[in-house]
Amino acid sequence: MNWYVYIIEADDHSYYTGISTDVDRRFNQHLNGKGAKFFAGRKPLSVVYCEGGHTRSSATVREIEIKRLSHTQKEKIVLKR
Repeated sequence: MNWYVYIIEADDHSYYTGISTDVDRRFNQHLNGKGAKFFAGRKPLSVVYCEGGHTRSSATVREIEIKRLSHTQKEKIVLKR
């Protein structure tokens, strides 16, 4: 199964990083309040980065790497796409 690492920009310009096998479905879950608690009080605007070709394990490792980055470093990843 192909896993994706994705970054969503929220309405306060913060970034949420997650993994999924279906990024569109997962974004809609976040949009409808059935996703991460991160979006309580925030609105997901759009998926601004998506990286495929992962196993669940490698996606989790990459997710953790991205989550450890500063906001500025995440912006650089988003702008490279």
